[in-house]
Amino acid sequence: MSRQIVGVTLDNLEELPRQCRRCVYWELAPHLKQQAEEYGETEVEKEAWVSGVLLEWGSCGRIVYSGRLPVGFALYAPPSAVPRADAFPTSPPSPDAVLLTAFHVVPEFRGGGLGRMLVQAVAKDLTRRGVKAIEAFGDADPDQSEDDAHSCVVPAAFLRSVGFKTVRPHPRWPRLRLELRSSITWKEDVEAALEKLLGEVTMTTATSSGTRA
Repeated sequence: MSRQIVGVTLDNLEELPRQCRRCVYWELAPHLKQQAEEYGETEVEKEAWVSGVLLEWGSCGRIVYSGRLPVGFALYAPPSAVPRADAFPTSPPSPDAVLLTAFHVVPEFRGGGLGRMLVQAVAKDLTRRGVKAIEAFGDADPDQSEDDAHSCVVPAAFLRSVGFKTVRPHPRWPRLRLELRSSITWKEDVEAALEKLLGEVTMTTATSSGTRA
């Protein structure tokens, strides 16, 4: 089935899973998050946050589709637009990085490379915009979470598996970083290496043919 990745907009925001549309773990400071939950305004706050970041900064998310079915998404923004970042013991994020916040692939589609595709799509978007790196707070032990909100923190093991490196260790909440140049140019480097290899093979074949003649 075909896969497609598109930018998050106010028009397709409703295609995020319902619990994610209502989650403002990253978008609001903890006390404001609690107030929004009490008054049932989290979905409105989420839309307002996406709208504000789109207007003031630009693209802040990607959705991946399998056919017509939305099966995963990622949100990201400058650290200044992510109030929750201040609450982590490994804060603050580096000033040259954009912060990866919400990241989700529906369980039925996990293990098929969609998470890596999403990270690469985010990296491609940010590289075009001159951003040097992506950082994220990771959960080093997601199985121990008793608070559902902690499921909003990406497992550190996944981040490492797609190229992130730990820049500030912590037993539970490490901060990790992905240098964007390396994440984007690896394909170009591989293609260049293959082209060089094929060129050498062609030259060897041509030389061999000349010798036989």
